[in-house]
Amino acid sequence: MPVPATSKPLSRRGRPPRLPSSTRSLWIASTRYPRFPRLRGDLEVDVAIIGAGITGLTAATLLKAAGKTVAVLEAQRVAEGVTGYTTAHLTEVVDASLRTLISHFGEDGARDALAASRASLDRIAAFVQERGIECGFHRLPGFYFAETEDGLEDVQKEYEAAERLGMRAVLTEDVPLPFPVAAAVRFEDQARFHVRQYLLPLLLAIPGGGSHVFEDTRALDVEDGSPCQVKAEGGVVTAREVLLATHVPLNKLFLQTKLAHFRSYVLACRIDGPVPDGLFWDTADPYHYLRGQEVEDETLLVVGGEDHKTGQEEDTEARFRALLEYAAARFPVRAVRYRWSAQVVEPVDGLPFLGRNSLSAHVYVGTGYSGTGMTFGTLAAMVTSDLILGRDNRWARLFDATRVKPLAAARQFVSENVDFPAHFLADRLKKAEADSLRELAVGQGKLVEVEGKKVAAYRDEDGTLHALDPVCTHMRCLVEFNDTEKSWDCPCHGSRFDTDGKVLNGPAVKDLGIIEQGGAASHPLEPPLAPRE
Repeated sequence: MPVPATSKPLSRRGRPPRLPSSTRSLWIASTRYPRFPRLRGDLEVDVAIIGAGITGLTAATLLKAAGKTVAVLEAQRVAEGVTGYTTAHLTEVVDASLRTLISHFGEDGARDALAASRASLDRIAAFVQERGIECGFHRLPGFYFAETEDGLEDVQKEYEAAERLGMRAVLTEDVPLPFPVAAAVRFEDQARFHVRQYLLPLLLAIPGGGSHVFEDTRALDVEDGSPCQVKAEGGVVTAREVLLATHVPLNKLFLQTKLAHFRSYVLACRIDGPVPDGLFWDTADPYHYLRGQEVEDETLLVVGGEDHKTGQEEDTEARFRALLEYAAARFPVRAVRYRWSAQVVEPVDGLPFLGRNSLSAHVYVGTGYSGTGMTFGTLAAMVTSDLILGRDNRWARLFDATRVKPLAAARQFVSENVDFPAHFLADRLKKAEADSLRELAVGQGKLVEVEGKKVAAYRDEDGTLHALDPVCTHMRCLVEFNDTEKSWDCPCHGSRFDTDGKVLNGPAVKDLGIIEQGGAASHPLEPPLAPRE
């Protein structure tokens, strides 16, 4: 069912504008990156880094500065994964409420978590200053706000927690938004930037001196040892240490049971009048988040929200429509320039998992950044690079990837892990969505019953049929079609695949099996179908 806006519209001038026909983030649309080669042959370096987002590129920068040789392996294009689909809020405030942090980690642990977030924000600011990076880095306040009296208790309790933790925060009704707000906690000295403009100078400084960056090079397996071996498309990389900077760990690691995968939706809008200068997030569930961003001589309003678990929403387009309804009810939206969605990985206890992987001597991970991936992604690079270099890191124990907090996270652990057995069994018993490939319209994807077996079938705009094995290659759940992004999404652990079966998001590393590839307008399993004119 379509998801309504989380509160009634306040006002509206006519009908909301149209959504763009395709999804693309403003960060990718507004920057050009050079291409990097594929791995061709075997290679030996000090550290192999799998993933070229903010964690991988920051870690490579820190490790190379310390005299290590690195090889960065990116399965697709550099900074076009989750990092390229962020909203780039830079906050010391984490996604979990301050009350949750205190409950799970105590006041000292919560203070350390906030100090770590602050340190990562300062690390970004230092790179900007030291390297003269022009990325629109800008300090500004952040506001956790309630539109109505229903959210006042949450705001009040969050403010009280902020006071206990010694944060620079005030309770206020003075919020620079063009619609009524009941109250807010104002957090000082947060920041925003253009993430791909920030990362480009770091990226360009990595190759050379025995270090490398490879694109279109998917890591298939990692063998811990002395040395480690990363088996990838195109060759084997031998390294003393390996960092998994892939947003979610590869394959069937135990960490998967401590993570939940969500899709979050974003619009970049042109509005009449000024865009508020601040970072804003509300008390709704799921919550909305707002900020401005300068792009091509104009400032766009970036609005996000309408989250849901990956692979568990039949009408993803409804999420974009609900988000547009929300924005148009509160701002004079003139046009939607860009729209996109991103994968958000939630940890069961509220903090990311950083450091040496379970049962590994030389393999490190960074995952579970929740909605604060820019700060936690940078922190992951700081913590893991220190550990790889044999340095003490004051936050390593708090974020330890092997930690188990049974009392803090037991209920959430059980809640998130019920998805795997439920979908693994129920999806196999559930009737297919169509009984014949002929039922598929152009642009439509469904699980279709073909000769007694389910097929993940999609008919593209030319009428070509793409037929895939619907069994996710990670843990063998059945995928679901994402109509907006034309992808096959797994409801169990969040893996995503394109309509040709190629992996878009892990933890899966192997593509879906192709049953048979159709021709220009037909498929061997069916009579020809004329393409749309």
